[in-house]
Amino acid sequence: MKYTTLSALALPVLASAHGHGVAHRARQDDGSAELSDANAAGTGTATNSLPTTISFSLITENPTAIPISDIRTGTAQLQSTIAISTTYAAGARPTQISSAAGLPDALALNPKDYPTLDKTPPTDTPEVQEWISQVMNSGVDIPDIPVTNPGGCGNNTAALANAAQNCWWTCGGCVRDTDITTCPTKDSWGVSYDDGPSPYTPNLLQYFDQEDIRATFFVVGSRAISRPAMLQDEYMMGNQIAVHTWSHPYMTTRTTEEVIAELGWTKKIIHDALGVTPLYWRPPYGDIDDRVRAISTAMNLTPIMWTRISADMTFDTTDWSIPGGTSTAASVLDKWNLIMGNSTKIDTGFIVLEHDLFEQTVDIATGYILPQALAHVPKYNMTPIIECLNMPLANSYIETNDNSTNPPPLAAALANRTSTSGSASAGTASSTASSSSSSSSGHSGSGSSSEGSTSSSSGAAAGIAFNSGLISAALGMVAGASALLF
Repeated sequence: MKYTTLSALALPVLASAHGHGVAHRARQDDGSAELSDANAAGTGTATNSLPTTISFSLITENPTAIPISDIRTGTAQLQSTIAISTTYAAGARPTQISSAAGLPDALALNPKDYPTLDKTPPTDTPEVQEWISQVMNSGVDIPDIPVTNPGGCGNNTAALANAAQNCWWTCGGCVRDTDITTCPTKDSWGVSYDDGPSPYTPNLLQYFDQEDIRATFFVVGSRAISRPAMLQDEYMMGNQIAVHTWSHPYMTTRTTEEVIAELGWTKKIIHDALGVTPLYWRPPYGDIDDRVRAISTAMNLTPIMWTRISADMTFDTTDWSIPGGTSTAASVLDKWNLIMGNSTKIDTGFIVLEHDLFEQTVDIATGYILPQALAHVPKYNMTPIIECLNMPLANSYIETNDNSTNPPPLAAALANRTSTSGSASAGTASSTASSSSSSSSGHSGSGSSSEGSTSSSSGAAAGIAFNSGLISAALGMVAGASALLF
């Protein structure tokens, strides 16, 4: 593919700092003690206390890489960007998904038909009102969990006290069985990038093309309407496209109606640009609780987080903190070295947090992180997250998903709830107690979160796997509803 050099474009201001979450436990065997990240909680560390040179020897690097010392902290570098590889005509089809419809005409999309960029959309528009109605009539119970205050754990005394009960990821790292945090196969890496598409995304795609890499892109709706042709290029190159909200807020700080608007508009612009609707999403900053989970389930979205093996070791590169002014390129590469070291000490594959919004984050990915990964021994199997889950790329989207093997979130939740209700009606005390406990959580498929635990098991997977008839019935309930498309 050919790329054309362009001058750098100005980026709208968009917060991209991320918190840390808990998802995984390290395998414990001889010599497998986890390597910890001394700066894991140091997002406010002064840059003069952070390293300017890396503490390990590079396996390899991209010969055209920007020198580490030139990847500047907190300032734009204003280097050249490149154009997208191809501008696609309406009707073009992705070769990787034979059942997908042809592309819509990107030139026909009008930003005036969408909400204001980088602001939570209003909830009184006809579109959002329709989506609200669909969610409320979906059959999914939305828990009555209060919105959180801006400012994180320290500014949320009541929410912090209930963090385990409400499975609030931001404060304690709680995850439910329905949250995706790892890849099942050891040494598989579900590659992902958040917050684009940006003027620097084509630089990343060019490197992907050179090295035969594909990834999952968690797309911000405001960026998608700004660059729909770039979004089409990502998709047509075989990458997975997923939702990352319209304006990148902490989702637990938004009302239920606002959460619906954030997710609905992002699903809509992706569908309008690509002709397919994602089944997966990542909450900005990882900020999710059972209320937000339930809303996303009702909107046919499964949360994807990133791997964490302890309170001190997350698979977050912290690349976002270079433009944020709180990390150096060297400290980010030191963190990546820790991630690689710990990837050999767990029994599963892993998911890493990276970003394609900023120049520095793309430079460090193409110059150092990806070359190191490609040279890693044992070899990483680097794929989009959907493929690291042992599913075809087609299962990324409502329109092309194989419902028989991968029930959409809403259908699976309804089937599981029906199964749970059926068990309760059998009349045994234990069944009744189990059903009552499940119902009190307010989230289909969620279980109680024990004190000190980083995840909550519910047995939902077993309920779904062995109730194909219930799943078929649930699919029939939603098959004709526009709620699946938003």
